[in-house]
Amino acid sequence: MFVGMLTAPFAQEPLENVLSFAEDSGIGGLEVAAGPGSKHIDPATLKKAEAKQLREELEARGLTITALGYYDVTITNPDRVKAVQDHAKRTIDAAEMLGVSTVGMLPGFPAEGMSKIETIRNVLPKAFGPILAHAKKKGVRIALENWFQTCLQGLDTFECLFEAIPDENFGLNYDPSHLVHQECDYMAPVRLYADRLFHTHAKDTLIDWSIRAQVGVYGAGWWRYVIPGFGEIKWGAYVGHLRAAGYDGVLSIEHEDGSQTREEGFIRGAYWLDQFC
Repeated sequence: MFVGMLTAPFAQEPLENVLSFAEDSGIGGLEVAAGPGSKHIDPATLKKAEAKQLREELEARGLTITALGYYDVTITNPDRVKAVQDHAKRTIDAAEMLGVSTVGMLPGFPAEGMSKIETIRNVLPKAFGPILAHAKKKGVRIALENWFQTCLQGLDTFECLFEAIPDENFGLNYDPSHLVHQECDYMAPVRLYADRLFHTHAKDTLIDWSIRAQVGVYGAGWWRYVIPGFGEIKWGAYVGHLRAAGYDGVLSIEHEDGSQTREEGFIRGAYWLDQFC
């Protein structure tokens, strides 16, 4: 297992700057932002020669791309689904050129007039069908992040997702932080869906128990996302469960901690996680 980082906080800077930062910080993996027009990797314009050059530079620096990230929540919108599918296919093509085995995506918001479970059962199989067919041809896996505001929320939605789409090429970019403030068991998915753990986000959740006791669970301001080591997650136990489940991939730091600068957050998170890797 090793530490990586999602490059999104460097979105306005060229990928070269991110490579230098990761190399200097001892962060070995890069989950590279690859949405439309991305300054890091734009699948719509990437050429084979450019991909070859980037692979050579990564090897020279001792770095690896762990996934390409295309995080769009509109795949459940009938007016947007075709555009999302088309870019997802281009992202899969880019992953193949770069020798990357995983593309990270989101399951989308609930469809209009439907619950999350209804959306998973009735909308997602058709929405992801062409994407998964293309991914299978290219030898690439699709990994969904379980952001709680999308259809993938509690453990019941995890179960429903894999019942609705049993494709073995379809799995998780698992982020335990989204389950913490819901008071769901964030360790359980590691055991329950061990064969679907394709990638992992490393993000923590800090809870201010005094505020929660004052405003209640439906109130605001009592939890926020933080860098690993600054919140509630027991990272040693979590990594132990990942190892027992056979996961030996990346812990990709997703920096959404407003109390720390971009660079210091990644460096502190990597320092904390390294002890368990």
